[in-house]
Amino acid sequence: MPTFATCSKLRGMTQPLALVLYEKLLPGSQLVNRLQDLQYRVQTLNDAGSLQDCAEKAKPMLVLADLESSQNNVCDEIKRLKTNATTQHLPVIAFSSETATELQEAARAAGATLVVTQAALLGHLPHLLEQALQLE
Repeated sequence: MPTFATCSKLRGMTQPLALVLYEKLLPGSQLVNRLQDLQYRVQTLNDAGSLQDCAEKAKPMLVLADLESSQNNVCDEIKRLKTNATTQHLPVIAFSSETATELQEAARAAGATLVVTQAALLGHLPHLLEQALQLE
């Protein structure tokens, strides 16, 4: 009979991995908590420059990326994901504040699967995850 530790390992292996890129504590930490509530394993990044490398190594089911960064152009990194043969299949949900319309348009042009506001992301996360995963 499996032990508790074995069952925990098995359960962890069956949970899908979401890669979450954010700098701002809110809504980033709220998003991580919501994903964990939905039984996702979560790996976080705060440097968009490492997104491609991390996605190749961690092999997530999807990527969620805050477009507003003080360090990098997140849209450029989304484009790198979508043009790389090993990561182009990954659904990317990009999010930003309601006022960042230029970033939202740039994310669409870069190949993001869905582009939403922070409020919509947190309010409709299960539906958006399902939609992103069905589109790919």
